[in-house]
Amino acid sequence: MSILLVEDDLALSDIIAFALRRAGFAVVAAYDGEQGIALWAATQPKLVLLDLNLPRRDGLSVCRHIRAAGDTPIIVLSVRSGDEEIVHALELGADDYLVKPFSPTQLVARIRAV
Repeated sequence: MSILLVEDDLALSDIIAFALRRAGFAVVAAYDGEQGIALWAATQPKLVLLDLNLPRRDGLSVCRHIRAAGDTPIIVLSVRSGDEEIVHALELGADDYLVKPFSPTQLVARIRAV
């Protein structure tokens, strides 16, 4: 399964991508919101992992764009842990929401569930 990871923290992006590749997934990474939208359109991944705090275009805007243009499942990965933020992301079209820090095992399980 191909996954688009949109995460501006390069070290965290590398760790997540490594864990996902070990679990058998193909991963393409973007490091800002604009690049994330461009790669989503170009690669048509089966799933998007999306940080909310992104440069150039925030994650909520990216989520809104992807949801308006398609039905690719989206899992938000964010440090924002308040109920309002989580509910807002889900209402915009996110399929799941995982608060950082999280275990790679839990992420893989959620990917498989979505």
